[in-house]
Amino acid sequence: MKDSIKKVVITAPVHQYLLAQLTIQGYSVIYEPEINYEQLSELIYDVQALVVTTRIRIDQSIIDRAPALKWIGRLGSGMELIDADYATKKGIDCISTPEGNRNAVAEHTLALLLNLMNNVSKSFQEVKEGKWLRNENRGMELTGKTVGIIGFGNTGSAFARLLQPFNAVVLAYDKYKKGFATGYIKEAGPDEIAAFAHVISLHIPLTNETYHMANDAFFNNLEQAPFFITTCRGGATNLDAVINALQNSKISGAALDVLENEKIDSLNAKEQRQLQFLASHPNVIITPHVAGYSREAYKRMAEVLLEKLRLSGHVK
Repeated sequence: MKDSIKKVVITAPVHQYLLAQLTIQGYSVIYEPEINYEQLSELIYDVQALVVTTRIRIDQSIIDRAPALKWIGRLGSGMELIDADYATKKGIDCISTPEGNRNAVAEHTLALLLNLMNNVSKSFQEVKEGKWLRNENRGMELTGKTVGIIGFGNTGSAFARLLQPFNAVVLAYDKYKKGFATGYIKEAGPDEIAAFAHVISLHIPLTNETYHMANDAFFNNLEQAPFFITTCRGGATNLDAVINALQNSKISGAALDVLENEKIDSLNAKEQRQLQFLASHPNVIITPHVAGYSREAYKRMAEVLLEKLRLSGHVK
């Protein structure tokens, strides 16, 4: 009987609901939220299931060391750290859960945008410094503006829905998705977004194709000096290009929830200079990759994973 026990390794902090439900479904849960790549490699040889987020790369080497592995569950969106093609060839199901945190990402994106447009963080910092500057912090309304959304999957479309009460015009571009225009949401190409958008928000996966999509050419093509927001993956944005765009007034401000290197204690000299410039800029907001990490999303991602695995509910 002992040999028939299914093992699942969970490599990141998760809601207790996931631990409880997997246990109910007959899994022996190995909860190691601080495990590293080398430790996982040693542990995974007899494991049937794996739950990951964005900390550990699940590459061919890891997969080859797990002959019993049946499924990999990704809490959140983006499969760039998982060699999903190789896993699939080995008969391993790869499941992501972008439905679980798309609303959280959308709300955080809206919060960042309203903060930038109304100088919320900037003026609060000035108040803490004993300054009371009203004219200098006159805000800009989102109502009636044109918002460009690049990537119209789960998070991009969820953000677009939140813009309806603002009577905004949404110009949305998705290279792999068509036929989604409705009402205030228009399908548009990159050039149209560059020409007319007052706001540009990135909602794209990180692939070889999208790496540093937001580069100097991207920003130099912008005509309205829009606010730039990214809540997707840090590698999609070239930070030097963001800095150049700010210095050359190609954008009015930037809000970044993601960085290419998010290990703040191991930044190289160039990355330290980039972060120092951006963090000290009055029209920049940086948050620590928390857009999809709301309390509600924390549980909902677990629920979606279980639903997709058909493991919801109690064993009858």
